[in-house]
Amino acid sequence: MNIKNKLRAGIGFLFLMALISSGMADYYLTRLSNDSKAILKDNYRSLVYAKNIQQALDYPTSVNTATKLQIIEANVSKEEQNITEPGEGQLADSLRGNFEQYKLSLNNQQAINGLNIKMRNVLYNIMQLNMAGIERRNAIAQDTADKGIILVSLIGSLCFLIAFSFVWNFPGYIANPVKELIQGIKEIANKNYNKRLIFPVKDEFGDLADAFNQMAGKLNEYENSNLASIIFEKRRIETIINSMHDAIIGIDDKMFIIFANKVACTLIGLPEDKLTAQYAPNIAMENDLLRNMLFVDQHKMKIFADNRESYFEKEVLEVTNDYKVIGKVIILKNITDFQQLNDAKTTFIATISHELKTPLSSIKMSLKLLEDARVGEINTEQKQLLKNIDDDTHRLLHITAELLDAAQVETGKINLNFGSTHPKNIVSYAVQAIKSLADQKELTIAIDCPDTLPNVMADLDKTTWVLINLLSNAVKYSPTKSTINLDVKKSKNNIIEFSVKDSGQGIDEKYLARIFERYFRIPGAAADKTGTGLGLAIAKDFIEAQGGTIGVESEAGEGSRFYFSLNINNT
Repeated sequence: MNIKNKLRAGIGFLFLMALISSGMADYYLTRLSNDSKAILKDNYRSLVYAKNIQQALDYPTSVNTATKLQIIEANVSKEEQNITEPGEGQLADSLRGNFEQYKLSLNNQQAINGLNIKMRNVLYNIMQLNMAGIERRNAIAQDTADKGIILVSLIGSLCFLIAFSFVWNFPGYIANPVKELIQGIKEIANKNYNKRLIFPVKDEFGDLADAFNQMAGKLNEYENSNLASIIFEKRRIETIINSMHDAIIGIDDKMFIIFANKVACTLIGLPEDKLTAQYAPNIAMENDLLRNMLFVDQHKMKIFADNRESYFEKEVLEVTNDYKVIGKVIILKNITDFQQLNDAKTTFIATISHELKTPLSSIKMSLKLLEDARVGEINTEQKQLLKNIDDDTHRLLHITAELLDAAQVETGKINLNFGSTHPKNIVSYAVQAIKSLADQKELTIAIDCPDTLPNVMADLDKTTWVLINLLSNAVKYSPTKSTINLDVKKSKNNIIEFSVKDSGQGIDEKYLARIFERYFRIPGAAADKTGTGLGLAIAKDFIEAQGGTIGVESEAGEGSRFYFSLNINNT
């Protein structure tokens, strides 16, 4: 039987007991009421009739005889109609007979006195008979009341006991399984998948226990299989991590070291059991490498290990769970081979550039001598050839200079000669250097550099080189007979901003983020307008080395605006 039917049966039983109890009470109350009515209706009325007759017989002689007889007649007639006790009928007949003789003997006082005595005796017997009937019926009513009290009390007590038992036990019948279920769920939440519920009843709770036990069994199977899978995956990941040539350290959100592969242990100089489960900041206090890995924002690191210098690139990966950081993994990528190749490349470029510069300078000098009339006359075709050679030589010297500057930047050996100078000096040197190129395309350089500007703290040569590079690019990409705007102004945060704006074809937005990268050249540009891709990269390094910033604003078809900023000299 399910819980719903049990509730219906229990409540229905209580309702039935209450109905039976109320029915019994109603039955006995009805019987008592009927017995009481019988007593009043029958016996008590007979007593009243007898009393009225006696009172009439006792009336004094002054009372009208007709009135007296009328009263007696009325009560005798009522008594004759209210015969309720055995023998009462004979007494009523005797009373009627004596009363008839009484009426006939009104003139005989002696006869009236005798009949009066007889009538009184009959009335007395009638009263005695009805009094006995009242006592008998009262005993019957009392017996009925006693029986009713006993039966109603028994049924009421039984209903009370059943209701009390129901109230006392039924909440436990519902609450105890629910309590066991809650406890079982807590055990499951604590990963005790061996917990089982046992409900002997075959109702919804029994079905619930079966479903719970099935769920716990499935979870236990899943936990065991999943645990084995996790252990296998953990070992596989540990094997992969330990086989890598990069140093890898895992740290939780409490800064405790979770794991460290062999390379990391070798670099730090501590075995794995001395690192794992340890508080990282405590170890970092005595270990410079771990301190740099944890607290120093240094992207590239040089470490002396295995009797040689090695280069590593640090990368920090955050581990998140529902957008909450629960740890991080620090990776030191070994870039020693790449660094050595890069150093060899830089050395090679510097050597080649230096070796090329001397013969190119000699060629340049020889061209100057050939142009001198004292050496000999040359015809027009020869002059054109010499001009072409001079242009190519100039271009090669420019490329060689850029390669040398790039090599200097890559080796980190940028020699800066800081000094205080007015922005106009930088502008004048740069414009003078680029004037001949601008004149060839009939370009106008509009300069806006107020004399009231404060001095800047900068390396005059390198800053002028940067401005020349920006102006030469503007000349290269500007259409003939256009204007290049060179503006110098004071900006916020005590800096001076230099900007060069041309009216060329502009730069597509997708290339703006890479415009200052080394060797990057905009795809699709004309061959005569492309360079080595080093000029802007070197300019960025020169400006940032002086504590400034450099940037570009451009839209396709709207020209470009290159700008850089330098700090004001506050001394």
